[in-house]
Amino acid sequence: MTTALVRHPIYEKHDTGIGHPETPLRYRAVMDALRSDDVLWPSLLEITPEPASKGQIQAAHAPGHFKHVESAVESGIDRLDADTTISMHSFDAAMTAAGGVIAGVDALMRGEAQNAFVAVRPPGHHATGEHAMGFCLFNNIAVGARYAQNQYREIERVAVIDWDVHHGNGTQGIFYSDPNVYFFSMHQYPWYPGTGSRGETGHGRGLGMTMNVPVRANTGSSEQKRMFEAAIEDIAKNFKPDMIFISAGFDAHLTDPLGQLRLENGDYVSMTKTVMQWADEVCGGRIVSALEGGYNLETLGGTVKAHVAALNEGA
Repeated sequence: MTTALVRHPIYEKHDTGIGHPETPLRYRAVMDALRSDDVLWPSLLEITPEPASKGQIQAAHAPGHFKHVESAVESGIDRLDADTTISMHSFDAAMTAAGGVIAGVDALMRGEAQNAFVAVRPPGHHATGEHAMGFCLFNNIAVGARYAQNQYREIERVAVIDWDVHHGNGTQGIFYSDPNVYFFSMHQYPWYPGTGSRGETGHGRGLGMTMNVPVRANTGSSEQKRMFEAAIEDIAKNFKPDMIFISAGFDAHLTDPLGQLRLENGDYVSMTKTVMQWADEVCGGRIVSALEGGYNLETLGGTVKAHVAALNEGA
């Protein structure tokens, strides 16, 4: 068993314009770093995904949202909100981004890999059921989680672990009333998009299925890791997922221009191993991790490589 690496050249063709932090150079930095490792790279199972279908997208998004993104790209509109710019290849990239998480799920369920990393862009965790926002068109993790539940009878309960520096408001909203999806987010607070307080814990049948751990700016990495480990331990007492998804943002890194937290590569390795230990105990190690944020082009590749190497070490 190994780690699947899901990648596609279309991810680099989502053009966000000059000066935008969510640049195609992010994908290139990640891929260059992974390819540079003569031990890690040959051990990965490379997968080129197909685009998600309209129905798979709409399992997590309203039909109107799907149509809005599709028609905006077709008509040449250059942005969906103040932060979310698009270009001629953006719809195809977004469909294939969601399809990348689906491909990761399939690789695990077919026994081809123990876990998967999806080197995806555009990112997804701010996309709500009804709107694109915060660089995100479709919610890749939410589409993949819904696909896993709908496609595989053995996948009923899933957990989503989001350690991006920004709160995963879109993912939280999509699953807020779902008793079979546990959403956990650790993020800088207050910070964009302004959500993610401790009081947000779910609604209706999903009450108690959301946990937010807000972190103040400049919190030390050891304290943040302690908070993360304590949260996972607490969740694991009461929830046993059949598959775990990671919204793997790397903008809580101390060098990142869009965050004010202080994690380093070793901290991401530690958090990865914490999630892997939980996955080994409850779901046969099944983890699908998908790239979210991370905007320092000099450090992003190395941080992702450390994360993927940790996944692969335990595969």
